[in-house]
Amino acid sequence: MAAATAAAVPAATAAEEEARLLRLEEQAEHGGGGAWEYLCLARRLRARRPAHVLRVGLSLLNDASARSRLASEQWTLYEQVAVAAMDCQRLDLAKDCIGVLSKQFPGSNRVARLDALLFEAKGEWAEAERAYAKILENNPFDQIVHKRKIAIAKAQGDMSLAVDYLNKYLELFMADHDAWRELAETYISLQMYKQAAFCYEELILAHPTIPLYHIAYAEVLYTMGGLENLQTAKKYYASTIQLTGGKNTRALFGVCLCTSAINQLTKGRNKEEEGSELQALAAEALLKNYKEHAPSKAPLISSMLKNMKLS
Repeated sequence: MAAATAAAVPAATAAEEEARLLRLEEQAEHGGGGAWEYLCLARRLRARRPAHVLRVGLSLLNDASARSRLASEQWTLYEQVAVAAMDCQRLDLAKDCIGVLSKQFPGSNRVARLDALLFEAKGEWAEAERAYAKILENNPFDQIVHKRKIAIAKAQGDMSLAVDYLNKYLELFMADHDAWRELAETYISLQMYKQAAFCYEELILAHPTIPLYHIAYAEVLYTMGGLENLQTAKKYYASTIQLTGGKNTRALFGVCLCTSAINQLTKGRNKEEEGSELQALAAEALLKNYKEHAPSKAPLISSMLKNMKLS
């Protein structure tokens, strides 16, 4: 009960912050003040609202007195407006903002990244690659630049190159679980299931209580097929059910499908008492879920389970 309450607090706070952002946005766009507060909140929440940020940001940049009151914070404003302008394809405006920053901070890697982003926005991939390579010469551990190189490879549809960049990135930043997941999904898009399975194994070792990784691993193993993979997939579908309190319909389906596939491969000779109990419980829970939430589909599920000899 206490854990559920604690989990609900951040969710409520996030919703409140989002509502506050929208209130400030409307206020700032209608001349009611709060423009800088809105832009700061948008940065903190990492809200991707480029058209609004651009309008509000330009209103401050074009007001000399408001800009001077920001003192050193005005450079943050120039950067924020530059990125929003690129998102809105206002590349001339982005170039002007980056030019101002280049004069103020000559030789800055942060400004150099903006220059490279501008090349990306123009679709000048080779120029962007060269710009990022130059930054990495000065700072090989620039995480943002490594991520941008991966994004460039994906933008060009070169998934093999994206895999290479992701592997190099993970050699430097092994604890980045989002990158492991992205690498797994990229491997799946290339039908390299064994490599994808390895990525999910790493994720499960690092985060054993996240059901998303368990079910993703199970689905890769199920796709690979073969008796051993199916038996392991069934175990991870079962662990997903356990971690979600029996509420993951996809995992319940997974247990049933794995059981059916295993029975077909072994001609029914592989039935263990524990496994039989698991598949019976999964089939029962699945049918119960459909009766409660989608009663019109329940007869279809019942028929499917009978065809699979699970009910």
